[in-house]
Amino acid sequence: MSKKLVIVESPSKSKTIEKYLGNDYKVVSSVGHIRDLSTSGKFGLGVDLENNFKPDYKIIKGKSKIVKELKKDVNDASFVYLATDPDREGEAISWHLYDTLGLNKDNYKRIVFNEITKDVILKSFDNARMIDDDLVKSQEARRILDRIIGFRLSKLMQSKTGGKSAGRVQSVALKLIVDREREIQAFIPEEYFEVDAYFKDFDAKLDTYKDKKIEIKTEEDAKKIVDSLDKEFVIRDIEEKEKAKNAPYPFTTSTLQQAASNKLNFTSKKTMSIAQKLYEGITLKDETVGLISYMRTDSVRLSDEFVKSTYAFIDSNYGKDYVGYVKKSKKTENVQDAHEAIRPTSINRTPENVKPYLSNDEYKLYSIIYYRALASLMKNAKVKATKIILDNNDYQFKATGQVLVFDGYLKVYQKYENSEDKILPTLVKDNKIMSEKIEYSSHSTKPPSRYTESSLIKEMEELGIGRPSTYAKTIDTLKERAYVQIVEKKFVPTEVGIETTDKLQEFFKDIINVKYTKEMEDDLDKIADGDLVWYKLLDRFYKDFEPKVEEAFSKMEKKAPVETGEMCPQCGNPLVIKQSKYGKFVACSNYPECKYIKNEKEDKEEVIIMDCPKCDGKIVEKKTRRGKIFYGCNNYPKCDFATWDKPTGELCPNCKSILVEKKDKIKCVNCEYEKEKTDI
Repeated sequence: MSKKLVIVESPSKSKTIEKYLGNDYKVVSSVGHIRDLSTSGKFGLGVDLENNFKPDYKIIKGKSKIVKELKKDVNDASFVYLATDPDREGEAISWHLYDTLGLNKDNYKRIVFNEITKDVILKSFDNARMIDDDLVKSQEARRILDRIIGFRLSKLMQSKTGGKSAGRVQSVALKLIVDREREIQAFIPEEYFEVDAYFKDFDAKLDTYKDKKIEIKTEEDAKKIVDSLDKEFVIRDIEEKEKAKNAPYPFTTSTLQQAASNKLNFTSKKTMSIAQKLYEGITLKDETVGLISYMRTDSVRLSDEFVKSTYAFIDSNYGKDYVGYVKKSKKTENVQDAHEAIRPTSINRTPENVKPYLSNDEYKLYSIIYYRALASLMKNAKVKATKIILDNNDYQFKATGQVLVFDGYLKVYQKYENSEDKILPTLVKDNKIMSEKIEYSSHSTKPPSRYTESSLIKEMEELGIGRPSTYAKTIDTLKERAYVQIVEKKFVPTEVGIETTDKLQEFFKDIINVKYTKEMEDDLDKIADGDLVWYKLLDRFYKDFEPKVEEAFSKMEKKAPVETGEMCPQCGNPLVIKQSKYGKFVACSNYPECKYIKNEKEDKEEVIIMDCPKCDGKIVEKKTRRGKIFYGCNNYPKCDFATWDKPTGELCPNCKSILVEKKDKIKCVNCEYEKEKTDI
């Protein structure tokens, strides 16, 4: 008797699911996409521009054998279930399988599931449906759009600049980084002063003068204020309020990437790779099961079943007082509420119980996902916030404190939040209190911070550019193209990154910007909802885009290679600085007739500080294009370790990363370890 065939994307997922379904089913994997756009036709786009952008698909290189095996499996099967991932891309993969394998509406069904557990997998067959053509067309339009922009602009950048690629979302993300760098460069710091009064058990900061906000711009003014103050202060007002500290929402893709970056020091790429493993299935003592729900989502919704079981878990383990409520979603534009937030598949499968079966990084990520989902359904914490106003010759000083009254969700989530008690002493209004000292201090206004992975993802999400599934890939591309360097976990645009951005803005500022990119995401959503015809969107875009490309090829000034002042030892022509995806190099200007490339290591002695903690390279002294010294690995871009502060040559005793000099301290670049310089 023929078996029913289930096709999934991942081989590891197929093994897990086959155990659940039994002998009547065969579960196989497509190993992701089997087809993609060809590189035929005009500009190699794989799209018929004259026939409603009809795509020309071909089997992906190396996938022919898999397709052949899948066709055999289909012929041997009594029925076929397409069980690719529950998102637009998964829907598109199902359609490609349907079309390539010769399926028809009578011998297939599409099934989706948000987690890989036996009950959910079995239940998914009860809700089998047809492929959603609108979702497929939305994904197809996105792919064609990205192909047109990527191919046309990348070729332009390669022919006119040192850049290697450009893209619809990638180039907008790079522009955010470049714009932020220019804000920092243009920033002029302003000096200001603060006055603090120190008491036995607390300190207070000058806030107002005669109840009006005060700003101290000069040291002379600060000194005058301090000289006019007495040691005696009058307690003018004491305000105590009980406030709720709200439990967090469960994770979406972007908030998980942000938290993993901030709390676990994971890159977005690493986070998604580990999450994929946790989703697809982990072999425990008695079963193989997916530990988390699907990890590509922008929804904070939780299933009724999960909420019910979690309430019971909270009641049993922490008491009724800790049982919270489902918070209403602050639903924003572009949110696709097709599936749930990221959560554990069972609240009873605690991190401690599964720890023996996980790697250290898998355990860390599962823990933060587990406790975030648990915390989201616990009561809000309560704090008593205290504010004390002290008066001294019409100058008002303010002291604030906060005491945790009820821990609520912090019972399980405290270690992932930065909240500490700051206790103020019990004081009586109108009483007098003596200060131990009053002094002023100098400060400077700070420029906006450079983006970290976490803050860039947050910004992209808030601006509505890209999708949760694309953030990690976008950031990875910026690194691979050497458009950015990572210095102390922050993005610093390279010279080629700035040049690429400037050239794109010169000719494509109407397209490579936040507003246009967000509106395009909105239009792709309309296609998914059946409210917009996919090829009409592409036609409207292309009629605006292609003339700009032709103009740029014609008018964009090609960057002339910079001469080094040296002559080629082989042919006598000038040596010039060239750019590759691995960085700059010096070569003969007479290429391709002369293929001489200068070996920089023979001419330049690197200042080696110590061994790199991330690879087998060396930490060397480097300079930015503005001449500022920093320290990085000589294996860049394969290794992205870099720091502004000079390494001491020592390794951190806690995490084995590098120790650097920070004013009067020696600090670790990776963890909280520090010591005084005199301790060396």
